[in-house]
Amino acid sequence: MRYISTRGSGEVTTSAGAIKQGIAKDGGLFVPEELPILTDAFLSELCALSYPERAAKILYLYLNDDYTEEELLADCREAYSEERFPGGAAPVVRIGDKTEVLELWHGPTCAFKDMALQLMPKLLSRALVKTGEKRTAYILVATSGDTGKAALEGYRDVEKVKISVFYPVSGVSAIQKLQMATQEGSNVTVHSVVGNFDDAQNGVKAIFADKEAIAAVNEKDCFFSSANSINWGRLAPQIAYYISAYCDLVNKGAVAFGEEINVTVPTGNFGNILAAYMAKKMGLPINHLICASNQNSVLTDFFKTGIYDRNRPFYTTVSPSMDILISSNLERLLFYTAGAEVTGKLMAELKQNGRYEISADLLRRLNVVFTGLCCPDDREIRRSIRRTFDLCSGYLADTHTGVALYCAEKYQLLVDRQRTMLIVSTASPYKFSPAVLASLTDEVPADEFDSMRKLSELTGTEIPEKLIGVLNKEVRFDPAKPIKADEMKDTVVAEA
Repeated sequence: MRYISTRGSGEVTTSAGAIKQGIAKDGGLFVPEELPILTDAFLSELCALSYPERAAKILYLYLNDDYTEEELLADCREAYSEERFPGGAAPVVRIGDKTEVLELWHGPTCAFKDMALQLMPKLLSRALVKTGEKRTAYILVATSGDTGKAALEGYRDVEKVKISVFYPVSGVSAIQKLQMATQEGSNVTVHSVVGNFDDAQNGVKAIFADKEAIAAVNEKDCFFSSANSINWGRLAPQIAYYISAYCDLVNKGAVAFGEEINVTVPTGNFGNILAAYMAKKMGLPINHLICASNQNSVLTDFFKTGIYDRNRPFYTTVSPSMDILISSNLERLLFYTAGAEVTGKLMAELKQNGRYEISADLLRRLNVVFTGLCCPDDREIRRSIRRTFDLCSGYLADTHTGVALYCAEKYQLLVDRQRTMLIVSTASPYKFSPAVLASLTDEVPADEFDSMRKLSELTGTEIPEKLIGVLNKEVRFDPAKPIKADEMKDTVVAEA
């Protein structure tokens, strides 16, 4: 399998090269030159396997030029072990007639990013060996909350890797902030940044493209790479859990083999839902994808009008991991639907003007697959969480999943109530306990950890030890000392 840039520069690399490099030299994102196809026989075979076995076989379709199936199986068994994912990596839970939830938050940091970031460091370590790389990989991560902690935990003390994470100082929850501030590991650094997630993400992208910074870290025997979903090594493992979820639906009789489903994904940077799109293009029986946004509805507007415009008010919401106006992985969707030439032009317009507009024909083709819906405000998110709790046997959802529940219900009522809906749940409700608790009662303690305890008492659910345990850890990276976005480059070079 060869990998090329979404912007058509002619750069070609292998799977290991794409994972090591992270981003193409022309600023584009790596994509496989062609997509593997899921046959009925292959999908049927997957139904009989465990999650690690399924993931290894799916990844081998994309990485077989550099990685052996045996290597991938060993890595998947370790990444998705019972120790790291108690009870299973990606369970599917029924919450109503024709409605299922794919829970992706049972890993070490209680967020869906663990599904990729427990495996990605292993893929990168092998990539360094396979490409003969002698330098240290310097991972730069911009995070709206969950990616940062998951990446830090995944890359902690990995040989020949350093990692620096940047998050908006006021744009993550208290527990997310404390998770990152107390991160252990000799090869990790964490910085809060003045501004919002887009400021942090733009800062990281600018460093990747800065020849001076590249040369400076090269002198220290380092090279830049990424753990965000712009890196194919992060995105590929996400494809696996959609295919696995379909197998689970078949196994438990929720759908017949070959029956199409709809999928709703709470979306910010567009990586999670893009993985579902890739699975559909491979032949997974997905009928339609519902792109669920919060009040920052740039994607909803795009799928309605064909205009992507980040020049708009930015809202801080109770679903902070979705508080994003620049959805980087949308570039890969444009590539697969419009080609490299058009994609390159649109990305240039976005960089220059902060907006672009696609053709009416392209919009029609996208709407065959995607519907963009948004939950208009925090009040509706809380209502959605409460309604689900009351009507679905006490099922407790976090705020991001609350957005998806709202949008899925809207789509089912207005468009399609006949097909099974798979709703993606991306975080433990205890990662956002004050907002979840406020959905159920007016008595919300000011302290987030007191909110966790009260939520547990009220609902009879357990607080994940992985979250409450951070109270006993040393704060290593002071969140009260943010840096400015224009200081990120010098900080990165100094810490290389």
